[in-house]
Amino acid sequence: MSALEPVLNALDTNLDNSLERLFDLLKIKSISTDPAFKSDCRKAAEWLVADLKSIGFDASIRDTPGHPMVVAHHEGPSADAPHVLFYGHYDVQPVDPLELWENDPFAPAIKEAGNGRKILTGRGTSDDKGQLMTFVEACRAYKDVHGKLPVKVSILFEGEEESGSPSLKPFLEAHKDELKADFALVCDTSMWNAETPAISVGLRGLVGEEIVIKAADRDLHSGHFGGAAANPIRILTKILADLHDDNGGVTIPGFYEGVDETPTQILQMWEGLGSTPGNFLGPIGLSIPSGEKGRSILELIWARPTAEINGIIGGYTGKGFKTVIAAEASAKVSFRLVHKQNPEKIREAFRAFVRERVPADCSVEFHKHGGSPAIQLSYDSPLLTKAKNALSDEWPKPAVLIAMGGSIPIVGDFQRMLGMESLLVGYGLEDDRIHSPNEKYELNSFHKGQRSWARILAALAK
Repeated sequence: MSALEPVLNALDTNLDNSLERLFDLLKIKSISTDPAFKSDCRKAAEWLVADLKSIGFDASIRDTPGHPMVVAHHEGPSADAPHVLFYGHYDVQPVDPLELWENDPFAPAIKEAGNGRKILTGRGTSDDKGQLMTFVEACRAYKDVHGKLPVKVSILFEGEEESGSPSLKPFLEAHKDELKADFALVCDTSMWNAETPAISVGLRGLVGEEIVIKAADRDLHSGHFGGAAANPIRILTKILADLHDDNGGVTIPGFYEGVDETPTQILQMWEGLGSTPGNFLGPIGLSIPSGEKGRSILELIWARPTAEINGIIGGYTGKGFKTVIAAEASAKVSFRLVHKQNPEKIREAFRAFVRERVPADCSVEFHKHGGSPAIQLSYDSPLLTKAKNALSDEWPKPAVLIAMGGSIPIVGDFQRMLGMESLLVGYGLEDDRIHSPNEKYELNSFHKGQRSWARILAALAK
């Protein structure tokens, strides 16, 4: 019998006990964005510290200007054992509108969901208390069975992820020597579907810019000045239209510097996942992809950079009609980055692109709204291979390597500040209704998530 098998058996046997522990944590109203729940956030942190101590972790609360961090450490079986840092967050989203919940969001329960499925209901079941406890339960089972963990484990649970993580970067900077490990494990992600686990190997980066075009010193009568005075709305919209060519590509000089082509075998894997323009865009009332022509839906959202106009403001927008030429117009533009694109180079290239198109008697202002590079795990990473095989052994279908169109800032912080790659593995599903009323988590996800982490820890120890 392998060392892993009795651990998996223990997780099966103790599932009911693990649910009781999870429900105790879910009952705590740790809503980080609302000051009224400050004491509840601390209570959740204290609960986690006590639970981690009960299985042998050196765990403590670390105060920050906001909600506290939970930091815990457990030695590995030997001095040269691999060292992992596991990250999750104990805070949750607000529950409004409360009247749309079928049950009290902080009274977790198990419900039948049809087809033999059971779900766990309540705020935080999927995002992220249920997810983080899958890892804790895997560690508990190892300790119960073998008295030790197969690798050295550090844990970081934060309490401000749902409110922008304002304390996280200063905390990482102040404690980087303590928190640095061989690599990080992040659980705040999802599976491809209920039978297919997924590892996210790429996260797009982000650059946000606001531009303000100014022309005349006041709004002008369009009859008196129309045709003679510069119209900042027309200038702005022409600039924005110039951002893309007829094939959907971004026209900013140097924009694609550092963008690699996705390996053919990965594109073939994504093709096999069955996403088409019809089934991806159909539910939102669209059918024709608007990005670079000749690329699949998944490649467009996972592996290609974008320039998107998020808002335009200018002129009179109230009821009725007002014939004015506005004195200024503004737009908010975001860029999703991939691979090795440099956020600051993109920002400066965009600003140069805009300046070249502003008339000499007009002016432009720029307002920066954050920037972070993309994260890309090597497709042939040994870490990736071990985790992929471990997940494939647990679930009905083999694990797939996916990417994410959005960004998870903590992953970039781990890479830039601690020099660590991150393995993103989670067991949520698209219909878990995170951030919405009636959040849920599949009981199967909670159970097999525990078993999956046990398998991954065993694989990483080899």
